[in-house]
Amino acid sequence: MFTSEKGAVEEWLSEFKTLPETSLSNYATNLKDKSSLVSSLYKVIQEPQSELLEPVCHQLFEFYRSGEEQLLRFTLQFLPELIWCYLAVSASRNVHSSGCIEALLLGVYNLEIVDKQGHSKVLSFTIPSLSKPSVYHEPSSIGSMALTESALSQHGLSKVVYSGPHPQREMLTAQNRFEVLTFLLLCYNAALTYMPSVSLQSLCQICSRICVCGYPRQHVRKYKGISSRIPVSSGFMVQMLTGIYFAFYNGEWDLAQKALDDIIYRAQLELYPEPLLVANAIKASLPHGAMKSNKEGARCIQVEITPTSSRISRNAVTSMSIRGHRWKRHEQPDNSNDTTELGILVIPEISVTNVAGERTGNGEKGRTLGEIDAQHIQGVQETATDPRTESKGLPEIRRQKSVRKMMEDGINSPGRVQF
Repeated sequence: MFTSEKGAVEEWLSEFKTLPETSLSNYATNLKDKSSLVSSLYKVIQEPQSELLEPVCHQLFEFYRSGEEQLLRFTLQFLPELIWCYLAVSASRNVHSSGCIEALLLGVYNLEIVDKQGHSKVLSFTIPSLSKPSVYHEPSSIGSMALTESALSQHGLSKVVYSGPHPQREMLTAQNRFEVLTFLLLCYNAALTYMPSVSLQSLCQICSRICVCGYPRQHVRKYKGISSRIPVSSGFMVQMLTGIYFAFYNGEWDLAQKALDDIIYRAQLELYPEPLLVANAIKASLPHGAMKSNKEGARCIQVEITPTSSRISRNAVTSMSIRGHRWKRHEQPDNSNDTTELGILVIPEISVTNVAGERTGNGEKGRTLGEIDAQHIQGVQETATDPRTESKGLPEIRRQKSVRKMMEDGINSPGRVQF
């Protein structure tokens, strides 16, 4: 540890002791931006024989019980490193050098298991139902669940998992060690969104070290230090996976991938079903090949969300579209040639007669084109009383001549092309 880093830690220790109560909030706000101080504190924690370790642990505990939310999170960011140092010292059987770290972990645990009134906490978690949409899935994409999840949700039957009440501990033993450490990781995971990247990196690294120390994979990872096996519990590994899953999509893809592989490796050796189930589920849900290097910062999970407002297709038939279609022909520019305008009026009468390739029914083969023309002319004569025609004041004989002329022009008439 360099002299400048040691001086920064000593200044931090003395500054908080002389800090007035009214300046606590501003001090906590500015503290999270001191990245050099955080780096120096990590080095102090990683040296069990450091003379600064005990006062640092004491001040971190003072931060945690101060009641200031940002000071509490400042202490929580060092929790993975503190757990690793405690487990490493315990595996080497040098318990005396981890007394201050053990006291800090016990202090945080005893503060978290009770509320502000001193009563024991009971944490509850409701398992989400697949029949209800979330940011991760849509029920319609899963398939029919009429007899399973939806039936249970309608009756209000939901499974709730409880944690607690937890007993207070005065010391860590081999019997209660992982009960305490698992609960501490649970508290850390509850504040994952506030943890800086250096804390997520520490989490992934200590998960790999805990899982492979003392096993052949330790030589593959080239981890130095202790070579003793560190015992772990099933619940502790599940909590590690929770933090690793968050690290995947928040800038630490490579380290999280390595930690996930090491946890699967250790869970297979220990034959723990819960970590294997969670780890394989995470591995199967990862977008293989879709993530780039972890230098691009935080990422997000791409999901498809149902739109909040209903969308109407452009091709849908509505009252407005029918009204627009009905009067579309009257909105076209007026031409000086009356034949074109009159041809549009009689389009429904002549549009689909004797189309090429259309079958004719029995008894219709002898009908000639002249008969069909005569029928159309007769239909025009019968509709001569149309109010729109009368409003224009056009004689009936002129309409008959214009229709006959349009039929003689053939299929290239304006009415046929438009329809």
